[in-house]
Formats: sequence, structure tokens, C-alpha cells
Amino acid sequence: MAKKYNLKNLPPLDFDLWSKVAEQDPDTFESMRLAAIEEFIESAPAERRQRLRCLQWRIDQERRLSRSPMGACIRISRMMWENLLGEEGLVRHIRYLGEPSGNQNAISRPPPQARVIPFRPE
Repeated sequence: MAKKYNLKNLPPLDFDLWSKVAEQDPDTFESMRLAAIEEFIESAPAERRQRLRCLQWRIDQERRLSRSPMGACIRISRMMWENLLGEEGLVRHIRYLGEPSGNQNAISRPPPQARVIPFRPE
């Protein structure tokens, strides 16, 4: 039976071991990676697990769409930065918490802007 950890006492990652396995046996590495992800998700509070699974699915799709491991890393990094600094990112939500409670526009999106180009039939 696999040992379960909570989020505060996960064992440290043995980089050398994981690196060696990745180099020598990619299939075993992939199995270890999936097991570690599943163990982490299962160690989270039940109310957060679905959100974590959705996030992991999104990460997996970014990896799948990438042509190389470096491309996957860049895509996932962009995704993280967007979630931190983007229009609906964490920083904006934190700023919203500091706004007076009556300010409903602090986090709402501005209306979309577009230039309408008339269509002329030939």
C-alpha cells in the first residue's frame, strides 16, 4: 500500500534518482511521474481535488501540444504567469480584496473594443 502524505510533509524530491530513471528508463519515469501527481492530488483536501485534476489535465494538454520538453516548459511557464499576472490572475484578485466593498468594477472586465469594418459585396 502506498504511503500517503499531506501537503505539509511530502518527502523531498530526489532529483538525482528521478534524473537517472528519466535517462535510463523513460517508461518507468513516466509511471513514477503519474503516481507522484496522483499521490499529491489525493493528499489534498477533498474539496480541492477536482480543481487540481482539471489543472493537471490542462498541464498535460500543454505538454502534449509541445514539440519538445523545452517547448512544454515554456508553455507551462506562460500558463503560470498568465494565472498570476493576467487579466483574471491572482494579483488582480488580491488587489480586489483591498478595494472598498462597494467597488464592483475592481475586477470586472472592460467591455470588448472592436473596429467594425463594413462589408461590401462584390
